[in-house]
Amino acid sequence: MTDPTTFDLGPQARIVARLADGVRDEQLADATPCPDLAVRNLLGHLAGLAVAFRDAARKDMGVTTDTSPNGVVPDIGPGWREDLAKALDELADAWRYPAAWTGMTRAGGVDLPGAVAAAVAADELVVHGWDLARATGQPYDPDPTALEVSHGFLRAAAENSDDGGGIFGPAVPVPADAPLLDRTVGLSGRDPQWPSRP
Repeated sequence: MTDPTTFDLGPQARIVARLADGVRDEQLADATPCPDLAVRNLLGHLAGLAVAFRDAARKDMGVTTDTSPNGVVPDIGPGWREDLAKALDELADAWRYPAAWTGMTRAGGVDLPGAVAAAVAADELVVHGWDLARATGQPYDPDPTALEVSHGFLRAAAENSDDGGGIFGPAVPVPADAPLLDRTVGLSGRDPQWPSRP
């Protein structure tokens, strides 16, 4: 892409796919930094959001883009590893078309500009990638571009809120000189020191 306002979700999507592939079956019931979500539920959420933001990029409105993620606790089914990897590939590919970034679209039942939807998708992949890595004891080095987009999105949301809190819960204070990933995680309402579970 040559337009400086767009970016490639592919690198971050591949990182999340690798993390998911590294999950052991015995870890599926383990806790995650997401309250009330075990690893299997987090993987189900990732699968759902990948499809939803793929369809948002395609402007293919329907159940996948209209449904709030807060309605039910997501889960995985048989073949989830292959299904999630495919959905993440399709998500990244859908945002490589210029039309995805223009006009309005919908995700999670919310209408928003295409470029904003892409930023939300990047944020979801970065933050939930961190959640999955922490919960399963895997190393995590997010795509630098996606991390910058995620941080900018969360910072703007906190600055524009009435109480200075994040959109996913109250921001956790993090030193200003902390690594960008820690500052991003803090803005998402998570404690960057949340223990991993090897």
